[in-house]
Amino acid sequence: MMEDLSLDIANLRDLYISGALTPRGLVDVILARTAGDDPDHVWIHRLPAEALYAYADSLTGKNPASAPLYGIPFAIKDNIDLVGVPTTAACPEFAYVPERSATVVQRLIDVGAIPVGKTNLDQFATGLNGTRSPYGACRNAFHPDYISGGSSAGSAVAVAKGWASFSLGTDTAGSGRVPAALNNLIGHKPTCGSLSTCGVLPACRSLDAVSIFALTAHDAEQVLAAAAGFDAADCYSRQAEGHGFDFGRADSFRFGVPQAEQLQFFGNREGERLFGEALARLQALGGQPVEIDFAPFLETARLLYDGPWVAERYAAIKGFFDAHAAHVNPPVREIIRGAKRYSAADAFAGQYRLQALKRETLKVWTDIDCLATPTAGIGYSIADMLADPIRLNANLGYYTNFMNLLDLAA
Repeated sequence: MMEDLSLDIANLRDLYISGALTPRGLVDVILARTAGDDPDHVWIHRLPAEALYAYADSLTGKNPASAPLYGIPFAIKDNIDLVGVPTTAACPEFAYVPERSATVVQRLIDVGAIPVGKTNLDQFATGLNGTRSPYGACRNAFHPDYISGGSSAGSAVAVAKGWASFSLGTDTAGSGRVPAALNNLIGHKPTCGSLSTCGVLPACRSLDAVSIFALTAHDAEQVLAAAAGFDAADCYSRQAEGHGFDFGRADSFRFGVPQAEQLQFFGNREGERLFGEALARLQALGGQPVEIDFAPFLETARLLYDGPWVAERYAAIKGFFDAHAAHVNPPVREIIRGAKRYSAADAFAGQYRLQALKRETLKVWTDIDCLATPTAGIGYSIADMLADPIRLNANLGYYTNFMNLLDLAA
């Protein structure tokens, strides 16, 4: 039975409450599943058995029904701090050992969740493909010759492989959504500030969001509820706002779709067909399609890497980068080094253009309740990605790069 154990939260909770499973028993399952080598390059640091059993034993005497994530195993992207475990951001020369866990990690542990390890990522969370790491290119959970997506690469694969019930990633340009899509998971990126980034190494600090990988939407909702909340230690944290539209209670809704000529699948006809099926499914659920002009969203997306926001990536690791650029992955180094061409005047000009685009995109929301696009138009083989790392990575962000600049959830 335990060999086939599903790690979805509802299943584990039922087993805990019935007494059919204990946290120690769950640790036994995780250790068996993750034993041996790591050919998919998912992990940077796996917690040893004694540490996992210590987390399990800390739940002794607690009521499984009263702790929302009692005994639920989770993985952590290795740019998010876990006390006593090195944070590397996939750059061993940069590594440090934090004295406390990130706020979101601690909140999850406080309600019973068990951390199982730190996961591989595109170095310094710069990339959407999962190949930019000295710990190896993370392999897709279903097709090992293909990319996992990134930058939260290992966080996605760990859940897809059945090694964790959920995981934490970060999302600045799509890093919590592209790998979710490519590994058949729910990937939720809340609006910026909904989840504290205290204890998270910044990529672009003004745009970063902690993201959640889960097996089901309900699981993601439970994790979000446990981790969310205002954090006075994070200057970008903010109080939760109410939902603008309740899809759960509505009989019908309006969903925006880009104009046909604005959709891009980069030669992937199967992806185009599947997106058509997704739109038909939305209509069957009561959705009414509304064609929108996607151009201002695409222009916003281009600001992220072709505008001054790339300078935030340099600002995040300036001291290390100036002294140790040779230790940085070549595509990552190329992107971060490009930040030096932007001036303070460029930064203000970018802000002004973004504000105008925000105003323009806001008009869309008077006509629609949600916007439906592919997450990624195509997935690439690892070999193809390594041969053309900048252009193909940019293709992966076509539908995701605008989200945090416009302060949207996805």
